[in-house]
Amino acid sequence: MKNNKKILLSHAEQSRRARRVYLCAALVLALCFAMAMPAFATTGDPLGSINKLSDFVFSCIKAIGVILLGFGIVQIGMSLKGHDPGQRANGFMCFFGGLLIAFAKEILDMIV
Repeated sequence: MKNNKKILLSHAEQSRRARRVYLCAALVLALCFAMAMPAFATTGDPLGSINKLSDFVFSCIKAIGVILLGFGIVQIGMSLKGHDPGQRANGFMCFFGGLLIAFAKEILDMIV
């Protein structure tokens, strides 16, 4: 008899959990629809927004390049301290790669 009560209690608990999960999912979906905000495009220059996006992407790329450049400098310094030629080569490669990435937009502007 006790086993049947445990099964019934666990079934009731499972039902309660399933109902709670369903209600939470329905609430999240309703909030997504209720809080959706329409985005209206400007009637101005469509290339302006593309240029702003391009500037944003290139600024992110430049930040990554500066980080790599700094890491390369640290690696070169550590290799000079430890007399490790392999690490020194990796440091110079990281340094020059960071330079190329940091100034990618300027290099592309000179080419085009």
